[in-house]
Amino acid sequence: MGGIWLQFVAGGLTAGAIYALVALGFSIVFNASGAINFAQGEFVMIGGMSAVALLATGLPLPLAVLLALVAAVFVGLLLEKLAIEPARGAGTVTLIIITIGASLFLRGLAQLVWDKRIHALPAFSGEQPIRLFGATVLPQSLWVLAVTALAVLALSWFFGRTLFGKAMLATSYNPLAARLMGIQTRTVLLVSFGLAALLGALGGVLTAPITFTSYDSGVMLGLKGFSAAMLGGLGSFPGAVLGGLLLGLLEALSAGFVSSAYKDAIAFVVILLVLFLLPGGLLGARRIERV
Repeated sequence: MGGIWLQFVAGGLTAGAIYALVALGFSIVFNASGAINFAQGEFVMIGGMSAVALLATGLPLPLAVLLALVAAVFVGLLLEKLAIEPARGAGTVTLIIITIGASLFLRGLAQLVWDKRIHALPAFSGEQPIRLFGATVLPQSLWVLAVTALAVLALSWFFGRTLFGKAMLATSYNPLAARLMGIQTRTVLLVSFGLAALLGALGGVLTAPITFTSYDSGVMLGLKGFSAAMLGGLGSFPGAVLGGLLLGLLEALSAGFVSSAYKDAIAFVVILLVLFLLPGGLLGARRIERV
């Protein structure tokens, strides 16, 4: 019985790490603009599908993954420049509608650029399962957990140690005061979209060898990432990580001990419960009135 529990926990942590990356992207954009970027899930799809397409051209896997991340960041920057920046001064609801439209556009474009089939990346270091404490873990799951941990540490260093990271934090706390202090808040918003795209694409390339990828794979991952961000506290970086891991564990345990039919419904239940019972999330969202 203990091995079964560990098996579900291992699977839940793997999925939760991906949700955490997507949730971090939501929080970064929310802090910079006050809007919820519902195109975040499409960055996951672009990362996975770009890596598959680049690998098919004969590029080695590490280079294909790296170029896929660059492509996603480029799309994120274009989204901000072409869709968000022209709406400067628009209300939060308008920005949210723009990101929903961008999500639909990117999904449709992906069908034209690639196809509607399901694809998979090769595992980064083999597919031979590893036995850990009675549970069977794929090597790719360890890649997911390790790279997510490194990404969280890198973000902590960026926001805590670099001048631009501190400028982004200052903008998230008080945009007007940040502008008065000479911080280029438009540049902060541009970088936030690029950073959110990078995190989403990272989740896409990490999960593609496990759950595969397709033109519409970002829809559910985007919704679950949003649910994780809400659970932890929208705008809170530690909350995004905590929310992602908790959501992954809830999904895995409910699928294992209740029914897998309810697995995808958990995210929507979490959103409703948080909205009704804990609007600030577990760690408390900043400026929750802007949602």
